Amino acid sequence: MKHSYFILHIAVVCLGISGVLGKVISLNEGMLTWYRVFFSAIFLFFILKWSKIPNSISIREKLYIAKNGLFITASWLLFYASIKYANISIGVVCYCMASFFTAIFAPIINRVRFKRSEFFLSGLTLCGIALIFHFDTAHQFGIILGIISPAFASLYAIYNERLVKRYHSIVINYYQMIGGSIGLGLLLPGYFYYYPIQSFIPNTMDIIYLVILSVCCTVAVYIAFTEILKKISAFTLNLSLNLEPVYAILIAFLFFNESKELNLSFYLGLSLVMLSVLIQAYITGKKE
Repeated sequence: MKHSYFILHIAVVCLGISGVLGKVISLNEGMLTWYRVFFSAIFLFFILKWSKIPNSISIREKLYIAKNGLFITASWLLFYASIKYANISIGVVCYCMASFFTAIFAPIINRVRFKRSEFFLSGLTLCGIALIFHFDTAHQFGIILGIISPAFASLYAIYNERLVKRYHSIVINYYQMIGGSIGLGLLLPGYFYYYPIQSFIPNTMDIIYLVILSVCCTVAVYIAFTEILKKISAFTLNLSLNLEPVYAILIAFLFFNESKELNLSFYLGLSLVMLSVLIQAYITGKKE
């Protein structure tokens, strides 16, 4: 169990870096997300071939797995849109709403009782986001996009909790990245018709950042998450992801000088989010 929490912590650090990469890559959120899932699918293809992991599953099963990839792709699309319309700090803090949505969706989907402790902890996160939204009028559109993003992330985690019991984590992520590439690829022409962009092809630095984003912050992280879900719950995973803003915000402050864009309400809201993480850590430690 301790090993799973250590791997989870490293994965959260990598996710914090992914938010920063979303800011420095010059592509818009649609192309950025598509390249992320497409590159990840390519890397996973070679990993499958190299590792010789059994992949003899039916087309119906492949489609079933790939369908779940649409959830995480939609989550990333809205997450990067939030960063582009607001900033890194706003985007990563709003992503903490994943625990709130998981507390609601998981009991409904899994047909189990709602847990009061999960609602309480998620409520702290919700209050933190509400503080930021109410007082930060300059970034409200980015905040709205950022709040919708974790709803899809929570659905992804809940359904993946079922998939890990039947399939290998690399197989799961491979078909999910293919599903995300195809699904988003079909939507992008219509998206660009209403919101045209100037650049579709990444420049040299964008390619380097996209490779880092795909290998370190996607393939490695989500394979780790899939394995971790065999030991811990989707709620605990999503709540632990609330630590991501700490790393992302520190980087944003150091390299993008975002501290000047944020007001007192942001720091109060962030404090409530961090408090929920500390309480969850205490509860989990006590159970162990």
